Amino acid sequence: MFEVKATQHVLAVNNVDESERCFLDKLGFSVRFRVDGWSFLSLGSFHIMLGHCPDEISAEATNEHSYFAYVNCVGIDDIYGDYRKRGVDIFQTISNKPWGLREFGVVTPDGHRIMFGEDIGKSFARGL
Repeated sequence: MFEVKATQHVLAVNNVDESERCFLDKLGFSVRFRVDGWSFLSLGSFHIMLGHCPDEISAEATNEHSYFAYVNCVGIDDIYGDYRKRGVDIFQTISNKPWGLREFGVVTPDGHRIMFGEDIGKSFARGL
């Protein structure tokens, strides 16, 4: 039977040290390991591979395709409050959406965007 145990996203970043600091200090990730030019980070089962690509156009500069992950979670209000205290760059404030999710979005120094969402129930999605 097929089962997804985790996701791992590969991000090209202009400055791996700066990006790593953001993921560690602000977003609460931890270091799994590092190898030359790469930093492997995790937030639970959400894994990131940061690759040092100093000549790559940043996600922010492309003005498109900067979204790379949608994290379905529980305790969204807790992590949102923690991120606000840490000074995370939040581009979409937390709110309940008509599709039955409570969502917010953050952006990294390179302009990569991550959405977080928590299921708030089918009755909300139907307007009941």
